Amino acid sequence: MGNPYSNGQESIVSLSRKRKKELRRLQNDANQLWENQQVLVGHAADVAREAGRQLGNLNREQVVPVIQDTYNRRVAPVVDRGVKLGKHVVDDKFVPIVGGVVGSALTAWDVANAKRHGVAVQVRKAAPQKSGPGLGSIIAIVLGAAAAVGVLYAAWQALRADDELWVADDPLAAPDA
Repeated sequence: MGNPYSNGQESIVSLSRKRKKELRRLQNDANQLWENQQVLVGHAADVAREAGRQLGNLNREQVVPVIQDTYNRRVAPVVDRGVKLGKHVVDDKFVPIVGGVVGSALTAWDVANAKRHGVAVQVRKAAPQKSGPGLGSIIAIVLGAAAAVGVLYAAWQALRADDELWVADDPLAAPDA
């Protein structure tokens, strides 16, 4: 028997008894190695499960109490101070301001309704009556004038006689080449 790789003339079926015996021994060794690896992998999985269980116990018994204690000593007081400050700002600053604005608006509404219905409402006079336009009237006049100027400028820009803005008389005519 020659080299099985020589020219492909010989087939695997014509192996000698010695070669067949060596191949069976090699296959048995491979099967035994496979079984040993399966046992080893099973044992490794058991060890990994136990390690996970022990890690969970350590986390529950050691890590969580330390984190909880640190949170209670360092973070919770800061959060409580922030909540108290926010409550103070809302209760002592924001609510009174909003209440004053709403109260003033409702008072103005009541006065306007009373004048509209002809009912005389006595309003306490805290300051002497002003004569002439107030600051709000002046601001309204300035803003109105600025808006009018803006509208006039936009109209002038739209209607000015620029050649580029006008459409050709015959839109279907082909452009000159």
